Amino acid sequence: MLEPVVQEEATGCGIASVANILGKTYSEMKAVANAMGIHASDKSLWSDTQYVRRMLSSAGVKTSADETPFESWEALPNLALLSIKHHQEEGKDFWHWVVFKRVGGQPFVLDSASYLPSNIRQDFDAMQPKWFIEVENA
Repeated sequence: MLEPVVQEEATGCGIASVANILGKTYSEMKAVANAMGIHASDKSLWSDTQYVRRMLSSAGVKTSADETPFESWEALPNLALLSIKHHQEEGKDFWHWVVFKRVGGQPFVLDSASYLPSNIRQDFDAMQPKWFIEVENA
């Protein structure tokens, strides 16, 4: 069974999402991120895709070059980083990172938010993704 990683900091969704993809704990991934100069306290972690891409790349995981607009849950690849909860602050886009995964044909989302009753989600209508980054060889 999946053991989703829950973020330990209010702004740690990017670190937790990468941990979910790589099979690491939050503290293990946080240590790797911090050594790369990536910190959850940096607000650009949830307004810039380069941070999650760098963390995945450093583990040898390839991602799509661009963000692909979300069209449907069925059209998603078997593994992807999704941006949900889009909003703007001072004209800048922000979002919450989650991981979409298909296992044995069954789709679900690993959402690291600590306030959720379950971090494995299938309430697809509630999430409203804007775009995704395909994760190719994790």
